[in-house]
Amino acid sequence: MKIDELGEFGLIDRLAERVESKEGLIKGIGDDCAVLEDGDMYTLMTTDMLVSGDHFNRDWHTPKQIGNKSIVVNISDIAAMGGYPEWGLISIAIPDDVDVEYIDEIYSGMLEVSKEYGLTIIGGDTTHGDILVINVVVVGKVEKENLCLRGDAKVGDVVCVTGDLGKSWAGLDLLRAGKEGYTEYHLEPKCRLKEGRKLAPHVNAMIDVSDGLASEVNHICRESGVGALIHKEKVPISEKTKEAARILDKDPMFWALSGGEDFELVFTIPKDRLSHIKDIDHIVVGEITEDGVYLVDGGKTELKGGYDHFRI
Repeated sequence: MKIDELGEFGLIDRLAERVESKEGLIKGIGDDCAVLEDGDMYTLMTTDMLVSGDHFNRDWHTPKQIGNKSIVVNISDIAAMGGYPEWGLISIAIPDDVDVEYIDEIYSGMLEVSKEYGLTIIGGDTTHGDILVINVVVVGKVEKENLCLRGDAKVGDVVCVTGDLGKSWAGLDLLRAGKEGYTEYHLEPKCRLKEGRKLAPHVNAMIDVSDGLASEVNHICRESGVGALIHKEKVPISEKTKEAARILDKDPMFWALSGGEDFELVFTIPKDRLSHIKDIDHIVVGEITEDGVYLVDGGKTELKGGYDHFRI
């Protein structure tokens, strides 16, 4: 069987079946971070690999922006668990056409954003490769009572997001087309660490938007054994993203549902807890139901979509 027939998440499920659990492991494969017992706290561990041509493009990303993104994507996972980052390990494969000054700039981007989010880089590995590849491991912590898992959504919760969606993929498509417009967010993404910390005591389930709203809602529903209704007219899309869609004659809703790399947080929360998060920017886009995951737009259609590395 070819991997693109199975898909990214099918492959993960296949591999996960072969992994044994161990005492002290609270959550392994299947969430934004692995969760380990650590006295009065939980330790969080996450890793992301960025490959030239897939996750960044050296034609339009500066080396500093590449370094920035490699850290942000990992800290976003920590934010989705309600935690905070502490330590980072950086591994990098360097091709022949990359010089020392270029690597210096990548690390400048890493160190700058690490300082912003409270991460300390403590080591890693360097090697030679045919293309530029960066792998980052981040270790963080979360208070036990604040741990947020994908699998804790409850029927009756509302589904919320912390900001507008589709903005990263809008920028990517503009860059691919050689058009000017709203590319800033794609080139220099942010994550919602502060918001994640504030939300954690109040929400049930939480996940970051790395693969599109459709994918993330389906992850929550699958892990929680519930369904969801997402109201199309409530999905937040900024005017800048809509303008990019007009320039390219594309549907901005596709970017919001399937584009990914927005690194907003999607969370479920009981309605009576919404008053506790009124000082945190959020948009209610739907509700958790007993079964079925649907997009509501007059009628109901199955909510499908989401970025898959092996089906592009």
